[in-house]
Amino acid sequence: MTMCTTLGAVLLTPLLTKFLAGTYVPVDAVKLSISTLQVVVAPILLGSYMQSKFPAAVKVMTPFAPLFAVLASVFLACSVFSENVVCLKSSMVGALLTSYQSPIMRIRSLLLGELGVVILAVLLLHSAGFFVGYLSAALCGFKERQRRAISIEVGMQNSSLGVVLATTHFASSMVALPAAMSAVIMNIMGSSLGFFWRYIDPSNSETSPEAVEKLE
Repeated sequence: MTMCTTLGAVLLTPLLTKFLAGTYVPVDAVKLSISTLQVVVAPILLGSYMQSKFPAAVKVMTPFAPLFAVLASVFLACSVFSENVVCLKSSMVGALLTSYQSPIMRIRSLLLGELGVVILAVLLLHSAGFFVGYLSAALCGFKERQRRAISIEVGMQNSSLGVVLATTHFASSMVALPAAMSAVIMNIMGSSLGFFWRYIDPSNSETSPEAVEKLE
């Protein structure tokens, strides 16, 4: 699934960006495709080469790969946050330090500001991904383990790719802010969901034929 979505990003990312954002800002789909090839296909080819030539070294490094991926996403997000620190501070300080507002109204002002809209959009994006992935797998007749795997796969996507493409092909650093926010929130949501499912036995959610016969 990861390979399919990663390779699909090479074609779909430029097309969707051109379709969704091209109306408002000029988007060079060809250059975007080339960058996507460099960021997506090149690491896949390098990883395949390393796997075939140095399997022992890859086996040693594999347990640390998830942690490395999360740290890389966080560092990329931090670089975007640092570029937009003035805007983020003004959005937060302006909402939280208003003297005549109650704490609830300050939080409400923060959530209704630019930063709040970005956070809400990212939360809805990944929540919808987790839910739709699980629901579609259930409707297609997959078992509980497969439903969870598909849910995680759909809900968590390559936000780091979005950060790289946004910083490369758009002049404003603010364009990369949603992707950077997504990189952080996505890891928190995915880890929390995995932690939750870890303590729920998938077999308890599946009804075997023997159990159905006993119930009848």
